[in-house]
Amino acid sequence: MTSITPFLWLDNNVRDAVAFYKSVFPDAEIETVSDFMATFELAGQRFHALNGGPQYKFNEAVSFFLSVETQQQVDYFWDKLTADGGQESRCGWLKDKFGLSWQVIPTALGRYLSDPDRAKADRVMQAMLKMQKIVIADLDEAYAG
Repeated sequence: MTSITPFLWLDNNVRDAVAFYKSVFPDAEIETVSDFMATFELAGQRFHALNGGPQYKFNEAVSFFLSVETQQQVDYFWDKLTADGGQESRCGWLKDKFGLSWQVIPTALGRYLSDPDRAKADRVMQAMLKMQKIVIADLDEAYAG
């Protein structure tokens, strides 16, 4: 069977990264971890990671989209992934302490943005563009008008 698995190039900190992601995702499964590489699963998605060195860095051209239902989940993942040197960005985007980009996005955002009433969807878009971490109550308010 053919599969696609993200392969992360890390700067000689694969053990630290796997431990960090295991602390963020309570259901994480660690298959293997060594001084050279690791195979693990986060929220059902398998990853490979390599201690490749400092030659290559992550950038925003690739990010992991984390779909959540509640504000509690948004807050949890936002706080965990920005901890210890992570960086907040805009519109639900952030970088974790390893420089990996994530989007923490509540399902309400997609539902509101795809509403056939373009005035409602546009108000939600304008509200979201002013946010760093997505706040569902503010999206609800913008949607309601």
